[in-house]
Amino acid sequence: MNRELRKTVIAGNWKMNMLASEIKAFKDELMPLISGYSAWCEAAICTPFVLLPSALDVFKGTGVGVGAQNMSQHESGAYTGEVSATQLTDIGTQYVIIGHSERRQYYGETDESVNEKTLAALKTPMTAIVCVGETLEQREQGITNSLVTKQVETALKNVPGGEELGKIIIAYEPVWAIGTGKTATPEDAQEVCKVIRDVLAKLYCEKSAASITIQYGGSMNDKNAKELLAQPDIDGGLIGGASLKPDAFAVIINAANQ
Repeated sequence: MNRELRKTVIAGNWKMNMLASEIKAFKDELMPLISGYSAWCEAAICTPFVLLPSALDVFKGTGVGVGAQNMSQHESGAYTGEVSATQLTDIGTQYVIIGHSERRQYYGETDESVNEKTLAALKTPMTAIVCVGETLEQREQGITNSLVTKQVETALKNVPGGEELGKIIIAYEPVWAIGTGKTATPEDAQEVCKVIRDVLAKLYCEKSAASITIQYGGSMNDKNAKELLAQPDIDGGLIGGASLKPDAFAVIINAANQ
């Protein structure tokens, strides 16, 4: 499969961190460090809902995109506390994370709700970063590949190929490697990302599978990014803690441009 068919995407997930008043200083420190930032690599910051307007304003014209960390599957209605895809798009949001492991673990999101949100996001211009991955217990049971296959198949149910599929990024995030300091070896990460690409080929076709960006999201940082990004089926990263540090985040973005 031809890796030149797809872009590398480095997306920072700030989780429930940062303040609106801190975003400009972050940007001012980050941008000089990624002066060689190329069009081949896309970079984005995914912030809590309340920070989106500030982030969109601060990063306007920089080439760094802005995304949300979640969204509702509903377009509108009596869903207090929820935010719709159209509301996100209306203010200029370019990316949205769907089905992050913390949403699944703490807020009861399921493969089916991830599918509903993915279909809702595809009605807008946003790029959906759809997360899949296994827990430590599931890995030890030897069901990682079958579990991730089911997650991908369910998330993409009724998603057509072509242009719509091109608005989706799959992020493989082994749950046991998120916020624990543990990281899958590059070989472990590559193995599962290859499984994901094989699933995409079966659901669509080889060419479509070759065009989809697959990120690794298990504690990628400035120390291990280069080795992980060198793997043939890892096209970027969904970055947690390291994305809160401009210098570390810049190292990852620059590694993706090499």
